[in-house]
Amino acid sequence: MRRLVLIGLAAALLPGAAAAHDGPHGHAPRFAPTPAARPSGADPAKRRWQAGDHHVHSWYSVSWKPSADGKAPPEAVIAGDANNPIPTNARMAAEHGLIWMVATDHGGPNHSKLNREKAYPEVLRARKETPGLILFVGMELDTPGAEHSSVIVPKTPGERDVLFGIEAGYNRREPWPADPAWDTEQRMVDALNHMKALPAPPVVIANHPSRTANGLGRYGAVSPHELRNWNDAAPNVAVGMEGAPGHQAGPLLPPEAADEEHRMRGAYRRAPTLGGFDQMTAILGGFWDSMLGEGRRWWITSTSDSHRHYTTGGSDFWPGEYSKTYVKAVRSYDDVLDGLRNGRVFVTLGDLVSEVDVVAQTADGARRAEIGGALKVPRGSDVTVVIRVRDPAGKNFGGYSPSVARVDLIRGDVTGPAADRDADRNPTTRVEKRFGPGDWVREGERLSMAFTLKNVTQDGYVRVRGTNGSELEPEADTAGETPWSDLWFYANPIFIEVE
Repeated sequence: MRRLVLIGLAAALLPGAAAAHDGPHGHAPRFAPTPAARPSGADPAKRRWQAGDHHVHSWYSVSWKPSADGKAPPEAVIAGDANNPIPTNARMAAEHGLIWMVATDHGGPNHSKLNREKAYPEVLRARKETPGLILFVGMELDTPGAEHSSVIVPKTPGERDVLFGIEAGYNRREPWPADPAWDTEQRMVDALNHMKALPAPPVVIANHPSRTANGLGRYGAVSPHELRNWNDAAPNVAVGMEGAPGHQAGPLLPPEAADEEHRMRGAYRRAPTLGGFDQMTAILGGFWDSMLGEGRRWWITSTSDSHRHYTTGGSDFWPGEYSKTYVKAVRSYDDVLDGLRNGRVFVTLGDLVSEVDVVAQTADGARRAEIGGALKVPRGSDVTVVIRVRDPAGKNFGGYSPSVARVDLIRGDVTGPAADRDADRNPTTRVEKRFGPGDWVREGERLSMAFTLKNVTQDGYVRVRGTNGSELEPEADTAGETPWSDLWFYANPIFIEVE
């Protein structure tokens, strides 16, 4: 009987099923759904999971040669930091299974001109040479008052000028001589206000948010209150953070080839990643859950942060070789960006999974929502959560054949805005159900499972994660620990709103 029930429920996840219920919120203290900056016009029934990477560097992420007298601006040294042309990155992304990618070089004095005059023409060439890849113009913003963030610019005839305006006006390392007034938290809020006012607003995602942290809960350049301020200022632009940072190939380097920091996953030495994920995401009931507990539409992604491949002197994988951000979208620029903006996203390391579909629905099936959506239910309703995961056969790009060992259904309450802007805990978050092989039905590569939340009377959310290992919670990663052995996937939440 359990098999029949699961198969029936899993049918709700097939393409063509009803779209998620994303109606507007009804009352305070709920946050409104992320407003659509430019509706994509896509048919939800035609959306599929599209793998991508929003944090990829080319040889225009330069190093800098100081002038002889120190009075003139330093000279940009092409390939001084990252070393691959944009067309090479695009080709390698496609070869590693990506459908979309963002070119994101970081800056320095007058780097905005380099992006406009050198990098942008390479983007155009890469689009012609790898026509199957959706290639966005973007940058890694040297973020005022923080560290780094991905800026993803919508594809429009004016995309080059839009990027130039953002970098020239707000990148903290742009002016020469350096100007401390460009490196304030308020200037980042100003940048976001500028971006949200554009006819086609970009998407901004905080990169490796805890890389400068000194320990668990001891944040560095990026603090919880800053991310709240960004999201408050521009909820349709500042929509999330890297859940899993790049630079994850460092542990594959021999000890004599790199120092301890660069042999840590993500180069997170002082506050290690947990199962390859940043502490702001990986800690159950931690910062991410505190944001979701406010009702914020705050999404996570994963990236390569590719500069140099680990086989050629770097500590990185190629885009898509290890980390993938899947967006549910039709194969178009507008709908991929719409999916990122609205949280139709799951992330995975090591190709542990290639599809994750989650549906929350009422008992009669009349109301339903998918990843990134919201389900409105009458008070006291039962809500069934159906999870369907594709565990692909064959080897990943590391030569391994990982299998899903466990899937966790996580639940938390939404209690409204936090009084403490630096809050990083949601004490209501808990693992509602741990699914193992005895709890799901396998049909080929697909695993189906379901769980019913009884008598729902509190606004909340559900989210899903899974692993190939046995750790109940992800543990701190160590120098030299192979990233291929400790794999996790995370899906963005579904909100449940009680009427």
